Amino acid sequence: MSVSVEKLEKNFVALEVTVDSEKFVSAVNQAAKNLAKKVNVPGFRKGKAPRRMVELHVGKEALYDEALDHLIGPAYATAVMESGIDPVDRPEVDLVQIEEGKDLIFKAKVMVKPEVELGVYQGLKIEQDAVSITEDQVMEALVSKQQQHARLVTLEEGKVENDDTITLDFEGFVDGVPFVGGKAEGYELTIGSGTFIPGFEEGLLGTEIGQHVEVNVTFPDEYHSTELAGKGAVFKTDVKKIQRKELSALDDEFAKDVSEFETLDELKSDLRNKLMKSTELRMKDEHLKKIIAKVVDNASVEIPEVMITERIKVMVEDLNRNLTQQGMTMEQYYQFTNTTEEVMQERLRPQAAESVKMDLVLETIAKVEGIEVSEDEVDEEIKKLSELHGQDAKMLKNALIARGELQFYKQSLISEKTVNYLVEQNT
Repeated sequence: MSVSVEKLEKNFVALEVTVDSEKFVSAVNQAAKNLAKKVNVPGFRKGKAPRRMVELHVGKEALYDEALDHLIGPAYATAVMESGIDPVDRPEVDLVQIEEGKDLIFKAKVMVKPEVELGVYQGLKIEQDAVSITEDQVMEALVSKQQQHARLVTLEEGKVENDDTITLDFEGFVDGVPFVGGKAEGYELTIGSGTFIPGFEEGLLGTEIGQHVEVNVTFPDEYHSTELAGKGAVFKTDVKKIQRKELSALDDEFAKDVSEFETLDELKSDLRNKLMKSTELRMKDEHLKKIIAKVVDNASVEIPEVMITERIKVMVEDLNRNLTQQGMTMEQYYQFTNTTEEVMQERLRPQAAESVKMDLVLETIAKVEGIEVSEDEVDEEIKKLSELHGQDAKMLKNALIARGELQFYKQSLISEKTVNYLVEQNT
C-alpha cells in the first residue's frame, strides 16, 4: 500500500491511497463468501455458492461494495498513521480506480488539526501578585463558621425576614388558571436564596405565621417553559412555619464547640493560616492562567468549527456526569437555570473555542521545544494517581489502555510539563 498527501485549503488534506491489486482481489473473494451466507442463490445452500454465481445473483457493484466496506476503513487508518496527519473529522472518500486485476485507488479528503502560528511565548515577565491576608478576611471566615454552626429555631410568632427558612403551601395561577408544576405543600424555602423566580421570595417578606398572601410575579422571558415565559402569575401562599438562625457568641466557648482549639484567638490564627495557604494556591493558579492566556493570545490559529462543536459536546457530557452524581438531570438543570440546551451550547461556545485554541498552542509549543514524557514518567504519575484513589497501579494502567485513554493521559502530562515550562520562562 502507498499513500500520497496533498494539502488543500482551510486545514484540509487529500490522501490518495493505493491498495495492491492482490489485496483487493482477496477482499472481493471474501466479500463473495460473506454474501453467499446472506443471500439465497438458486441451486445452492447458503454459504456454498461459488463466487461467480454470487456475482451473477447480486451484481458486481454489490460485491465491490461489500469488499470496500471491509477494506477502506483499515486502509484509511493505516494511511493516516503513515502520513502523520491528525484528522479532526470523518473523511470524504471518492473512488479513483476500482477494477479487478488493478490496484484499488481512492482519495480521502479530511480536515486536520490547524497549524498554529506561535507568537512570543518566552520572556514575558509576568509576576505573581503578593499574598496578603487582612483581619477583615479572617473575620469573614469566622462569621462564616458562625453561620455554618447556627441552629434553626422555630418561631412561635413573628414575620418573615431575609435568611429565614419557611415552610409554606402555594399554588400558582396564570389568568386565573392553575398551571402544571405550580403547586406544592409543606415546601421549605430559604428567603434570599434565589430559588424561585424573581419577586416571589421578596413578596413573602413581612408575612406572619398562618397568614395567606398572594404574590404577583412575572416569569422571565427566557423561562424554560414557553407556556409561562414572560407571563404574569399570582401565587396563593400560606406560610406554615418560620425558622430563624440563632447564632452563638464569638467567644472561647464557641471556639471549643466548633474546633479543637481552646480559645477564639487560636481559632482565628488557624483560620488565618488556612486563608494564607488557600490564597497562595489561588494566586499561583491565577499567575499560571495569566501566563497561559498571554501566550495563547499572542498565537494565531484558524480553528475548524467541528473542533469547537466537539469540545462543546464534551463540556455538556461533563456537566451531565456531574449533575448525575448530584442526583439531578439535565432537564432539571435547564429548568432551574431558566435555559435550554441550545442556549447553553451557545453560551459555552466562546469557552470551548478558547479551550481548543489553548490545547493547540500548548501542543505546538511542546513539539517545538521537544517536550515529551517517558514511559517511566507515565508509570510514576499513574502510581501517584492509583495511590490517591486506593487502586492498583498496574490495573489502573491496563484500564486506561483498555478504554483507549492512555494516549490522552500521556498528552495531558505533556501539557502539564509544557505549562510548567512556560511558567519558568515567563516569571
